[in-house]
Amino acid sequence: MSRKITVLGSTGSVGRQSLEVIAACGMEAAALAANSNVRLMEEQVRKHRPALAALADEKAAADLRVRLADTSVRVAGGLEGVLEAATFGRADTVIAALVGMAGLRPTLASIREGKRVCLANKETLVCAGPLVLEEAIDYGAKIYPVDSEHSALFQCLEANRDRGEVKRLILTCSGGPFYGKKREELARITVADALKHPNWSMGAKITVDSATLMNKGLEVMEAMHLYRMPAEKISVVVHRESIIHSLVEYCDNAMIAQLGAPDMRLPIQYALTYPERVPGPSIPLDLWNCGPLTFGTPDMTAFPCLALALEAAKTGGTAGAILNGANEGAVAQFLAGKIGFLDIPAKVEKALSQIKAVQNPSMQDILDADQAAREAVG
Repeated sequence: MSRKITVLGSTGSVGRQSLEVIAACGMEAAALAANSNVRLMEEQVRKHRPALAALADEKAAADLRVRLADTSVRVAGGLEGVLEAATFGRADTVIAALVGMAGLRPTLASIREGKRVCLANKETLVCAGPLVLEEAIDYGAKIYPVDSEHSALFQCLEANRDRGEVKRLILTCSGGPFYGKKREELARITVADALKHPNWSMGAKITVDSATLMNKGLEVMEAMHLYRMPAEKISVVVHRESIIHSLVEYCDNAMIAQLGAPDMRLPIQYALTYPERVPGPSIPLDLWNCGPLTFGTPDMTAFPCLALALEAAKTGGTAGAILNGANEGAVAQFLAGKIGFLDIPAKVEKALSQIKAVQNPSMQDILDADQAAREAVG
């Protein structure tokens, strides 16, 4: 099972935890790529000794090249550098953990090399699911989910012989930091409030998406493509404790759930080692002290991003790219203090209403929809 791994997005939350798993499981980090965090990339390179390190920001890459002049590590820059890491010949496996739409082209590049792709970038499937899955078949690439919810579904579906037996997929949702609040209360939410997730330690963008419930909507769209299920057969349940990571309900009404501590290292490791299981660094679940488990219905009036995502899922085509592009733009504005929390769904809804979705889109249609959505939110 010895694997040589490229980590795309190595300086992010998933990337950092991936490197922990790689080290703990005796694997090799063959190449690392990130956006612009020179300091952390230098630390990672010196610790894990990849053959290649890439930063999308050209100036940051030039700085890194100087910092690593005393090593044999090759430093690449710009999009071409990230694509070089994504297709690095020495690696058989790629962890795709770049944030947002920026992960689409590198992930596709890895797929076209027939690599094992451990997918943490849900936007790749949200924006271009049919195209990505078709290319995976054409090039013989295998895609394994890294998101905790999709890893849980993947594991629960291992008990399945025929997808016709599946009644529905049930994604669990922590509810974020504002569960139970009414819409009028959310008008006063600050950036600092939104970044306080109750269970998970994540990057700023995904933490805000979790607060608006957009993240769960994106996960529904991702599940549609990963498991070839219509939106009508995917449900969301609020589970505040984040102990049950998702469930599959079968036609006989039996449910199979996957449980674990809220620790991303477990789904990362399973994607890397599947079909084997090995000891690793994740935290064990203490059933005797984890407390009662609760379940509830998501409030789509207070958190309309989930409803917008479900509607985009039903529309299909470039609706996913429009939704995602508008959301990325609006979240960036919120994090910069330029708009309020409730302006995020308002701007996403505006983009969806203004831009016509194209069915059976080409890659250019997807890129155009993304750009139009970002322009629509300002």
